[in-house]
Amino acid sequence: MTQKVAVLGTGKIGEALLSGMLRGGWSPQNLLVTARREERAAQLRDRYGVETVSNTEAAKAADTLILTVKPQDMGTLLDELAPHTPADRLIISGAAGIPTSFFEDRFQPGTAVVRVMTNTPALVDEAMSAISAGTHATEAHLALTEEIFNGVGKTLRIPESQQDAATALSGSGPAYFYFLVEAMAEAGILLGLPRDKAHDLIVQAAVGAATMLRDSGEKPVTLRENVTSPAGTTINAMRELENHSVRAAFIDAIEAARDRSRELASGKG
Repeated sequence: MTQKVAVLGTGKIGEALLSGMLRGGWSPQNLLVTARREERAAQLRDRYGVETVSNTEAAKAADTLILTVKPQDMGTLLDELAPHTPADRLIISGAAGIPTSFFEDRFQPGTAVVRVMTNTPALVDEAMSAISAGTHATEAHLALTEEIFNGVGKTLRIPESQQDAATALSGSGPAYFYFLVEAMAEAGILLGLPRDKAHDLIVQAAVGAATMLRDSGEKPVTLRENVTSPAGTTINAMRELENHSVRAAFIDAIEAARDRSRELASGKG
C-alpha cells in the first residue's frame, strides 16, 4: 500500500482499525497514529511499530485521515486540523450524528469526506460498518474506505440520509443485544441456574441463532416459527413478550436512538 493513512484519536475502535490494516497487509511505515496521552502513544508505538505524531503533523503528512474522536470533541479537532489539511486529502469520519457537510464546510473546498458508522464488534473483527459518500467523495474514496473497514468486519454502502437509522440500529445494536442477554441471565438465575451456566447457555444460543440468520437465508419469522411448537414452551414465552409489548418497546428504543443521532447532527450536544 502506498497510501499513507493516519488514525486520529486512537481509542479502542481506532486501534482495531489499525490492527486490521496491519493484518491486511498495510506497512507500519504507511500508518500514523495520534493519541491524547503520551503513554497511550508509546503503547501504540511499541505494540504495532507505527509512528505517533501530532494531529497537525498527521494532517500534513497523511493522504487519508480517519477521525475516531467522540462527536463532542470533533469541532475542536477540526479547528486544529483545517489550516494544515490540503484539499486532496480524504477525511473519514466515524463520529455518530455528524454529517459530511460539517466537515466539508470546515476543510478546503473540494475535500472528499466519507462518513462511517461502525460498531464495537470491530474489536473482534465482526463489525458492521455503514459507509456514505460526501459531496466530493469518488468511487476510489469509497473503495479505500471499504478496504480499511473490511479489515474489522463487513461494510455496507448507504445514502447519507439513512445514517441516523444505521446508527440507531447497528451502531447502538450491540448494546440492545447485551441488555437482552443480561435480562435472560437474570431469568436463568431466577429459575435456579448458576450465573455462569446461564451465561454459557444464552451466549451459545445467541451465536447459533445469529449464524442461522446469516447462513440459512431464511427470514427471522420463519426461523422463530420453526422453534415454536403448538401449545409448547416457546409459544407461551412469546405470548408473554407480546403481552408486555417488548416488540413495541424495541421499536420505540431504536427510534429514540435515531432521534438522538439527529440531535447530535444539529449541534445539540
